[in-house]
Amino acid sequence: MASSTISSKDVNGSTVYSPDGQHLGHIDHLVIDKMSGQVAYAVMGFGGFLGMGEGHHPVPWRKLTFDTKLNGYVTDITKEALQGAPDRPHDWQENRDWATTFYGYYGIAPYWI
Repeated sequence: MASSTISSKDVNGSTVYSPDGQHLGHIDHLVIDKMSGQVAYAVMGFGGFLGMGEGHHPVPWRKLTFDTKLNGYVTDITKEALQGAPDRPHDWQENRDWATTFYGYYGIAPYWI
């Protein structure tokens, strides 16, 4: 039986795909809530060429599902939705007002609710 856990070092760099198998980007790193221990966001890198001009946006962890056949994560978030995501304030990791708006943008309740 395959393990249901994964090290964060193995998540970083994982490819993210659309439901139809289109490459959307990769997971740059995870943001973990220090108090609950839950993964709050996966910061996804997308676009650019050879690392130049790449955009980085947080994606709610619950919007990603691991696909063993693709050996990567699948999301229903479109490339256009990633590009149109709400801008992050400088304090985005601690800003619950922004995070509530951000989770709402992706159509899910925040992880802390």
